[in-house]
Amino acid sequence: MDPYKILGVNPSATDAEIKTAYRRLAKKYHPDKYRGHDLEDLAGERLKAINEAYDTIQKQRQQGGGYSYNSGGAGGAYSSGSARFAEIRNAIARGDLTQADAMLDALSERTAEWHYLKGMVLLRKGWYDGARQHFATATGLDPTNTEYANAYNTVNRSAGGYGQAYYGRQANTGGCGVCDMCAGLMCADCCCECMGGDCIRCC
Repeated sequence: MDPYKILGVNPSATDAEIKTAYRRLAKKYHPDKYRGHDLEDLAGERLKAINEAYDTIQKQRQQGGGYSYNSGGAGGAYSSGSARFAEIRNAIARGDLTQADAMLDALSERTAEWHYLKGMVLLRKGWYDGARQHFATATGLDPTNTEYANAYNTVNRSAGGYGQAYYGRQANTGGCGVCDMCAGLMCADCCCECMGGDCIRCC
């Protein structure tokens, strides 16, 4: 059964909210309250389920997993820390980068998924150096995730054609040639397809 449902919280709940819900339920079904009562065994089973649900959520969040999201696009199924990441992916896929960026900045935990999505926002904005840095961090935090690695490798391979554009500031590289723009578009298209979108229809 869904551990979030057992605790009565949404997958997007904060760690503090989850802990509060767990403590409330643990207190409600504590064995001492039902000792000698007909419901003693039932309360014990309920408390066991509550403890297991809380432990499961904690492990999932520490590992950066626990929420399965299917984009229906080329990217396939994703594993995210919470429903919030699924919302951010949706915002990126539909091109609402301002909302996606705001939702990312509102999150306090900087997991591998957070850095990957931040990199996707920066990439879609054309800030390639910043995107590459976040993809590198995501890959370092979760080396087994092929989605993160593919995004980093794609940007890194084409890094020479981007100049040093990052976080809204572009270095003086003598301008941007046609080849540079093509390289940028191809890289953006590859990573965009991972989000279920498509920058270049024919590719």
